[in-house]
Amino acid sequence: MTEQGSAEPAPEDRAQAEFQAQSELPAQGIVAEFWDFLCHNKKWWLAPIIIALLLIALLVVISGSGLAPFIYPI
Repeated sequence: MTEQGSAEPAPEDRAQAEFQAQSELPAQGIVAEFWDFLCHNKKWWLAPIIIALLLIALLVVISGSGLAPFIYPI
């Protein structure tokens, strides 16, 4: 049988201690957080959508610069 004063903490205490340890870690960047999301949730179908949106955003930004005459023939 287990004793009342055993060294092993209750599950709630372990969860709280783990939460506290996670909160003290440095914050991840948006790219690292998105990569972790893709890996852990197996949402690989989101990667091509995000890449296409980033490329379109890049074209919009570049079209307002001096590089615009070189992009339009493409």
